[in-house]
Formats: sequence, structure tokens, C-alpha cells
Amino acid sequence: MPAKNQAALDFLLTRRSRPAKTLTGPVPTEAELNVILTAAARTPDHGKLEPWRFIVLEKPALVRLAEAVPARGAALNVAPEKIDKAIAQFANADLAVAVICSPKISEKVPQIEQIYSAGAVCNAMVNAALASGWGANWLSGWMSHDRAFIEHAFALAPSETIAGFIHIGTETSAPPERPRPDLDAITTWMRT
Repeated sequence: MPAKNQAALDFLLTRRSRPAKTLTGPVPTEAELNVILTAAARTPDHGKLEPWRFIVLEKPALVRLAEAVPARGAALNVAPEKIDKAIAQFANADLAVAVICSPKISEKVPQIEQIYSAGAVCNAMVNAALASGWGANWLSGWMSHDRAFIEHAFALAPSETIAGFIHIGTETSAPPERPRPDLDAITTWMRT
């Protein structure tokens, strides 16, 4: 029988992201955040390509990003309520980590596997932050998919994209449990 890590299993069975709008300071110190980033970087990575990287967004950077949203949103004819939501995502945050999907040219590892790995990094970072006692949430939004915005705001290379913004901070309220998937409806057993 394999050895069971019951504490880790209990955590995974009860984990719950915290809404970013409920997160506040204090936020992790650089040393505390480095533990979270280290855990996230242990994500499965076929070929050891490290097809992702991190940009830590502290308060001044988040304010700068919030200030850049309205003009770009207006240029794209984004609905005002979506612009306001994007502004708040940055302006109301104290710390976020942009996970940059940075695929490498590889004959062995398809780009899609590298994109999956970047998504797995986002999930691992949220779980590492939660396991460390912080509140955390994985967000994106229209601005994370807008090429002009991300190239200007983050100086991304043409091949890079944003897999997500991981907001980390002190939770102000515990979220209620939400309905979870019906395993019978989403699981097929192939026994032959």
C-alpha cells in the first residue's frame, strides 16, 4: 500500500480560492513569496523547458496597470463595466504575480503541452499560497488577452502570453463553499 499524505489530501479536497476583491494586506514578504514561487515551479514540465516565467506585481506596478486600462479598453470598445472590473482587478490589489506562458521551440514537446504546463503553474501557485495560509485567486480578463496591452504593459515577447494573474494577500472573509462537479456526470470508466 502506498504511503498516504493525509494532510495534503485533506487540503486538496477542501481547497477554495479566495475572491481577489476580498484580499488585502499584509501580503507575503519576498522570502515568503519565493517559497510559493518555488512550489509553483515544481509543476510538471515535459522536456524541462520551463515554458513559463513570473512577473511579481507590487502595488506601484498594479497602480500603473490600472491607469493603463481605461484608454486601451476604450480603444477596443470594451463595455464600461468590464473596463471598471479590469481597473479594480489591478487598483484594489496589493500583490499579484503574472504567470507568463513562454513556450520554447522544441521538436519533442508540442506547444500545447507547454501551454498546459503554464496553466498548471497557475494552479500550483494558488494552492501553494493557500497552503501557506494566504488567500489567493487566479484571474485573467480581456486585458490579459489583448496583444497590444500585454506587450506594452509587460514587455512580452511576441511568442509570450499571460496564463493568469495570481492575486495573493490576506483574506478578509472566508468564501462560502460552492457546488462541485458531479463525478458521475464527468467520469467515464473504460474497463475493456
